[in-house]
Formats: sequence, structure tokens, C-alpha cells
Amino acid sequence: MSDLLAYLPGFAAAYLILLVGASSPGPAVALLISTATSQGRGPALITTGGIALGSATINILTLLGVGLLLSQAAWAMSALKLIGAAYLLYLAYGAFRKVANPPVLRPLDTAPQPAWRLCLTGYLLQVTNPKAIAFWLAIASIGAVEGAPLPVIAAFVLGAFVLSFSCHAAWALAMSASPVRSAYGAARRWIEGALGAFFTFAAFKLATSES
Repeated sequence: MSDLLAYLPGFAAAYLILLVGASSPGPAVALLISTATSQGRGPALITTGGIALGSATINILTLLGVGLLLSQAAWAMSALKLIGAAYLLYLAYGAFRKVANPPVLRPLDTAPQPAWRLCLTGYLLQVTNPKAIAFWLAIASIGAVEGAPLPVIAAFVLGAFVLSFSCHAAWALAMSASPVRSAYGAARRWIEGALGAFFTFAAFKLATSES
């Protein structure tokens, strides 16, 4: 317990950065908006779990030094950018397809997409985002768990997972509320078109960014 207490200031600083980043609108939030409004609360929360698992994966890899190695290898970061941009374009295609053929809102007691697919979609979106690696490197740079014993590192990773899940779950719960779903049903062409444009813009920015 004394070991953990000694690292709490670093935890607090790292978690504050994570809180701001995970709560801010971005590709993950856009994905949750689409899932929550079109499929409901359960599927959105499953997608949230995938996003949080992806965040935890990058967190662990960063602590192991893989994130730093990737950030120093120009070819690896370039490849990751292209993969991430391609995946964002895939999501954009799905959104634009809904513009052409607006989906009918599923009754909440109807089976949604398979859980594994929802979770994998969120996971892949997160782990193919080089910005997320840079984000976790920024957290690691404050030395939150530098030199810490394994139990302290495990506590940090678990806490970060819970925080990431909670922030994204708040979006999932808000966007799956009945009034929001009703609004989506009335304007789903515009909403999906805006999401498709956002994913396309994010893909372009990611593919053409220099850092």
C-alpha cells in the first residue's frame, strides 16, 4: 500500500490527461454516436469495451517501450498511419452507405451485430490510431509508474482502463437515450452523412500528418 501511495501524484496527473483525452470528441466518440443511435445502449457499451481494451493495449505496449520504438521508427509510424487512415475510410464508407440506404432503427429487443464484431470494431479503431500512441507517450513522459513494482503498474493499467471505459460509456449512454435515438431516426441521413464526412476528414488528416 505504501508503494502505491508514493505513486498517487503521478497517477493523478496521468489520469487527468486521460480524462480530458477520452472525454473529447474524436473518431472513437463518432463511432459510439453511430452505434448508440442506430443499435442502442448494449451494442454501444460493447463497442466502448473494445475501445477501452485498445487503449489498455497501447498503454501496456508503451510501458514496455514498444510505443517509444514505434515513435522513433519513421517507416513503422507511416505504415500505422496508412492502416489507421484505411480503417477510418472503411468506417466512412459504412456511414455513407447508410446515407444511401437509411437504416431502420432496430427495436431494442432485436439482436444487434455480434458482440465480437462490435468489440473488435472499437478495438481496431483505437489501436490503429498513431495519435493514441503519442497520447500514451505523453502520459508515460510524466513518469507515472517509472521504476514502479509490478503491482503498482498493474493498478495503473487497471485504473486507466476503468477511466477510459467510463468516459466513453458516458457518451454511449447519452447517445442511446430514447430522445436521442428518436432524433436520429428523424435525421439519420444528415447524421450519417456528417459522420462519414468526419471519418473521411480524420483519415485525410491522419494520412497526411507529419507527426
